Amino acid sequence: MTIESCRIDVWLWRARFAKTRSLAAAMVEKGAIRLTHNGVQTRLDKPSRSVHPGDEVLFAQAGRLIAVRVVRMGDRRGPAQEAHALYEPLDAAD
Repeated sequence: MTIESCRIDVWLWRARFAKTRSLAAAMVEKGAIRLTHNGVQTRLDKPSRSVHPGDEVLFAQAGRLIAVRVVRMGDRRGPAQEAHALYEPLDAAD
């Protein structure tokens, strides 16, 4: 992967949407993640699928829909403030 892309399971873990990378991979494998890339929405099926800046990610967590736009990939799973810099929230109705 290049710096312009990242595996979806790694990105979800770095952005702190999943406590472990294994849990992030499980979210993807059960079809809970939808990715909009270049205007086309797809339900992801493999944790190895890549995500790019500008992509939109939609999933349910704790009984609510979460919609975010990917801003950057990140280098590590850092503190919450660093994780929030990886995405910007979207209105789930978009």
